[in-house]
Amino acid sequence: IGVGWATASKLTSVRAEDPSLMIGELDDAFARLAAISGPGSVASRDEVLRSLLSRATEIEVDFVRRLIVGEVRQGALGGVMTAAIVAAAAIRSERGDGSAIKLAALRRAAMLLGDLSSAAELALGTDGPAALAEVGLQVLRGVEPMLAATSVSASEAIADVGLASVEWKLDGARVQVHRRGEHVRVLTRNLNDVTDRLPDVVAVVLSLPVESVILDGEVLGLDADAGLRPFQDTMARFGTEGAAPNTDPTFRLHPYFFDVLHLDGVDLIDEPLAVRSAALDRIAPAHRIPAVVTDDPERAEAALAEALALGHEGVMVKSVDGHYEAGRRGKSWRKVKPVYTYDLVVLGVERGNGRRKGTLSNLHLGARDAVTDEFVMVGKTFKGLTDDLLAFQTEALSALAISDDGYTIMVRPELVIEIAIDGVQRSTRYPGGVALRFARVKRYRPDRSPGSADTIATLQALL
Repeated sequence: IGVGWATASKLTSVRAEDPSLMIGELDDAFARLAAISGPGSVASRDEVLRSLLSRATEIEVDFVRRLIVGEVRQGALGGVMTAAIVAAAAIRSERGDGSAIKLAALRRAAMLLGDLSSAAELALGTDGPAALAEVGLQVLRGVEPMLAATSVSASEAIADVGLASVEWKLDGARVQVHRRGEHVRVLTRNLNDVTDRLPDVVAVVLSLPVESVILDGEVLGLDADAGLRPFQDTMARFGTEGAAPNTDPTFRLHPYFFDVLHLDGVDLIDEPLAVRSAALDRIAPAHRIPAVVTDDPERAEAALAEALALGHEGVMVKSVDGHYEAGRRGKSWRKVKPVYTYDLVVLGVERGNGRRKGTLSNLHLGARDAVTDEFVMVGKTFKGLTDDLLAFQTEALSALAISDDGYTIMVRPELVIEIAIDGVQRSTRYPGGVALRFARVKRYRPDRSPGSADTIATLQALL
């Protein structure tokens, strides 16, 4: 609808004390936002949002903002919903007012439409199977991206997939790029259109010797010497609505591609990776993510070591015979990257909501300052918590409470917890200058004292 987090989060207005905003009104506002375009569109969207949010309570404002940027989780997995649509179509077929559909056909249609709800409308129509069968790949229409399973090592991944393309896993932002003639669309992993924010990427795609193409890849922030910029620098420009063309000669966003799904009128999505890779090598060799084709575990591990030494996340190991299973975590793609674990100290905890109401859930985590022997906050997490861990920490942290504002409880820094992270990034929010990336709970360590916790210097060194 043309609104992202930057716009939604900066809007401030008087909040309503009592709820009055209706679902229909919210839907109407979203429809108006989606229809706004042309000169003055940013101001027009701001006005619609301000009018809407001025009638919302604080909780409703938070919900609407998260709804806009796709961060609302309502509890039903896509796979479960897909199966439910198939079941519903089967019931209608038995009643004589519909046709049975196949799960595979629905999955493929949702993949090619980039939207399960649109596929559901077709599936539950008067001629579901035929309507789904007519859905094809279209340039300029987003396709659900293929995802990868995880392997603990490159050699394990090779053992699982056999002859594979071992590619650097870049620490960038996933993009899907479409071009037809001079018209280019750049979409995020969630299929949000960010074309206007990435003029550098558009320029690269327009330079390719093609008429029509769909590419899958990553965008990286690079400095003047082609060195990697921190991930948050990439996302800062990537996520800025209405960003002007980048005029900073020390910073550019550069696309690197690892797959091609369509090329000059020919759909390649059903071709094996070997065919797709060959096509990509022909049209974009200078923008190809480095890869080595091998079934040798040692050579795969060497590729992993090289990628890590250059500052990348790890490698992707992809079967050369594998097909592009859009929207699914395919078995033919394996991601391999190191996982770091550290012993940190719990500094505070937030009360849970939803299914976790009545528990203490979101943890505030601290690392030890070896100079002052105090603890420096480095992030929060509620991920990885089992029901048993929730029960344990609710009781243990309640006993350690030193203050309570009704939402966050600060506690004595006595409880050590083992946290897994993918790395750290620079932060101006936390006093230590670092923030954890993708932190999740492994286990509590009652056998460890706070004085043995990992230091802020150890985490800073990861930068």
